Amino acid sequence: MDILYLMILCSVSLAAVFLVVFIINARRGQFEDDESPAVRILFDDEIKEEKPLNEEKSKKEKSKKEKSE
Repeated sequence: MDILYLMILCSVSLAAVFLVVFIINARRGQFEDDESPAVRILFDDEIKEEKPLNEEKSKKEKSKKEKSE
């Protein structure tokens, strides 16, 4: 029966810790903006040009040759 009291005490303590952490983060504004992260992925900041694989391989080979010399 003593273990039951210990388990209840541990679970209530852990719940209290999580509640305190949640309240601290809520006051700091962690949960204020819940829409923009989901929408931000839809907008491109800049357009990157894709290089053909042959050009990338040739650049890597050139850099390896220069390092070996």
